[in-house]
Amino acid sequence: MNRNTAQREAIRRSLQEAGRPLSAVEVLELAQRDVPGLGVATVYRTIKTLIEDGTLIAVPLPGSSDRYEHRDAASLHHHHFICNDCGRAFDVPGCSMAFQGMAPPGFVVSGHDVVLYGRCDRCNQGSNGS
Repeated sequence: MNRNTAQREAIRRSLQEAGRPLSAVEVLELAQRDVPGLGVATVYRTIKTLIEDGTLIAVPLPGSSDRYEHRDAASLHHHHFICNDCGRAFDVPGCSMAFQGMAPPGFVVSGHDVVLYGRCDRCNQGSNGS
């Protein structure tokens, strides 16, 4: 049974409004603004259900726990940026698709993942940019 509870709606809304891939902990923190008693187990169960029904996709990022984003945000091929300071992930729109030319002779590229690392705008504010 797929009930639309206040908890599930707060989780769904948090993921949709964030505009970037979120970790389960980030989902919990955002959704608790609407449902203060929300627990992490409910977040994980709901994320699993939303992945199974095709609403969300998991975004595996190297050296980090999976992030989650709405399928509509992920429907266009894109990459991700991870802030080295705060750990938040962001979508990087578009792709140069020039990777076949980087493969060794005779190899055929069937896919790729690109993750950019650096400092996000929030963490970079007030610093010298280094």
